[in-house]
Amino acid sequence: MTNPAPRVRHNRKKQSRRRRLPMRYMLPFLFLVALLAMLMLRGYVHSEILADHRIQPPAATDRVPEQVLDGGPVIDARSTTEPAKTLRIPDRRIVLTFDDGPDPVWTPRVLDKLKEYDAHGVFFVTGTMASRYPDLVERMVKEGHEVGLHTFNHPDLSYQSTGRIDRELSQNQLALAGAAGIRTSLFRPPYSSFADAMDDKSWPVTQYVGSRGYLTVVNNTDSEDWKRPGVGVISKNATPKNGKGAIVLMHDSGGDRSQTVAALGHFLPKMQDKGYEFTNLTQALGAPSAHTPVTGYALWKGKAFVSAVEVSEHITDVLVVGLAVIGVLVLARFGLMLLLSFAHARRVRKRDFSWGEPLTRPVTVLVPAFNESKCIANTVRSLVASDYPLEVIVIDDGSTDGTADLVDRMRVPGVRVVRQRNAGKPAALNNGIAHARYDIIVMMDGDTVFEPSTVRELVQPFADPRVGAVAGNAKVGNRDSLIGAWQHIEYVMGFNLDRRMYDMLRCMPTIPGAVGAFRRDALNRIGGMSEDTLAEDTDVTMALHRDGWRVVYAENARAWTEAPESVQQLWSQRYRWSYGTMQAIWKHRRAVIERGPSGRFGRVGLPFVALFMVVAPLLAPLIDVFLLYGLVFGPTEQTVVAWLGVLAVQAICAAYAFRLDRERMTHLLSLPLQQILYRQLMYVVLLQSWITALTGGRLRWQKLRRTGAVEAPRSAPSQGTGRSTDRRTVA
Repeated sequence: MTNPAPRVRHNRKKQSRRRRLPMRYMLPFLFLVALLAMLMLRGYVHSEILADHRIQPPAATDRVPEQVLDGGPVIDARSTTEPAKTLRIPDRRIVLTFDDGPDPVWTPRVLDKLKEYDAHGVFFVTGTMASRYPDLVERMVKEGHEVGLHTFNHPDLSYQSTGRIDRELSQNQLALAGAAGIRTSLFRPPYSSFADAMDDKSWPVTQYVGSRGYLTVVNNTDSEDWKRPGVGVISKNATPKNGKGAIVLMHDSGGDRSQTVAALGHFLPKMQDKGYEFTNLTQALGAPSAHTPVTGYALWKGKAFVSAVEVSEHITDVLVVGLAVIGVLVLARFGLMLLLSFAHARRVRKRDFSWGEPLTRPVTVLVPAFNESKCIANTVRSLVASDYPLEVIVIDDGSTDGTADLVDRMRVPGVRVVRQRNAGKPAALNNGIAHARYDIIVMMDGDTVFEPSTVRELVQPFADPRVGAVAGNAKVGNRDSLIGAWQHIEYVMGFNLDRRMYDMLRCMPTIPGAVGAFRRDALNRIGGMSEDTLAEDTDVTMALHRDGWRVVYAENARAWTEAPESVQQLWSQRYRWSYGTMQAIWKHRRAVIERGPSGRFGRVGLPFVALFMVVAPLLAPLIDVFLLYGLVFGPTEQTVVAWLGVLAVQAICAAYAFRLDRERMTHLLSLPLQQILYRQLMYVVLLQSWITALTGGRLRWQKLRRTGAVEAPRSAPSQGTGRSTDRRTVA
């Protein structure tokens, strides 16, 4: 009897490998989660989310102890066994307090004034500002000032639960620990005033905060600088009566504080001349410092939080720059597409336009097929209906569904079947080229059907001896579903309009596998179809450019292809396309430094391809990220208007593309939804391709499931030159 243990261990290892999430899936997910977390953190520290701006109206005071209402501005409610007590500032001493900071503009100026006159004060900082400007908090502490808590988000605590109060305090302390390595025992409630303004709503908060170990500091002298009444009035309001000590309320944030800074320049020397001392609160009271050093885990936790806030601030800066870049790229691309597409259409649609003498000599059509039994009959029938002389070679790439047998049973004259072991599409095409009889090779996919005029329109540009390859007009045949309609828009606008532009720039990046034609001599000079990349059509097109051949676009050479009908199939197809395009760009990178036609393509074509097919699509979702951010955090109206503006530009380009291709505009009704959902899918696919490339991953060819839903059109209008009525199939 055999021991089952090795088999069990093998199965466990196999299951473990299956459960392991591939890096190319995990990294995009982690990246998106991190980006969302940074945006949420930024929104939080900017008080754009979870902020509460309600202010409690005055309430009764019957539950507030008389000694508090009649007492000093410092309330000590820390004891659980003794009544709360209040403290006053000794005569001839002033404790300047500044609320709502630190502010990057006004706090440094306030600190400069205090330093100029050797004065000290207390800064009641909010956690939102302290975490964003930690260097200013550190400067306050280093220059001998005291720092107190003013909550994290500045809510009226009388509306908040004890849990929210605890979070406001602890997060404020966390910001102080990260900024200056301290914690403080001083606290000032937002929207506070004199001690006699304490009421039945605010007093329980003071008691609770006291139980957490804090001194509550209000004020007994309000400069009213927040009203900006003028320097003289601020100085007068801040002056204590009859030489008394005072806690003076001022602000170093929350708006224009230029009058506050100017008032300090007048108030400080005036009061010092009168014998007043400007000191910290604990020094004025003769108490130990309110600051306690933070060490160990608490210190590193605070520093991590402040660092995360800093990253979130820079993230949005980077996103803004990225949005500006993508805005320029998108507008430049759309502008070029419209301009050059118009020029292309005007050139090829002129009555006297011609590639040369009309071609009538036979051509070879190659149909590589792997498990295309559902589609291959329609494909062959469409070729037999062609109005141009041709031979058809179906290269069966090791199909297991009887594709080759099905074609044999059709017994169509002029159609040959070449069988081979499964070796991939490039190998199948090279095998077909070897069996081809004619010097012009048309290539199509096994799930595609041609119109009767497609081959004729496709081969006419070869009358120009400089042309090495021709790209046809690939169209989505199964466009009735929503995902099919989205791909239809993409094909008409994103592919065919692009091809017009690239034709004019002489840097066409891709001959579509669904409909393309090649000069046999050109293919032989570059070594045929390459197996180096997963995008053999892009690879061979770039190689032709580098060899000096022209690659052009034939708008009337229409082919109808079956697009993926599920998100999973679409993902697989676009993942391969994106990754293969990156491989092709990398393979031909040396063209950038070469001379002649290769150098021209390397310095013109490659940057265009990289910019518009790799970089721009990767950055394009920033538009939607900022749409979401603006809708959640504001400004909502401006965000919606900006997004609608971008959508309008895209709609104009799409409408023009549909007009050029003589397509019905009704499919454009799904354009807004396509921009919201479809583009995000393409973004994640491209990001995954980037990660696969950067991590050295390998991607295999993934076969799509076909339905055979696309049939050969019975007839179609044909426009172009070099028409031929010869409908013979050449054997």
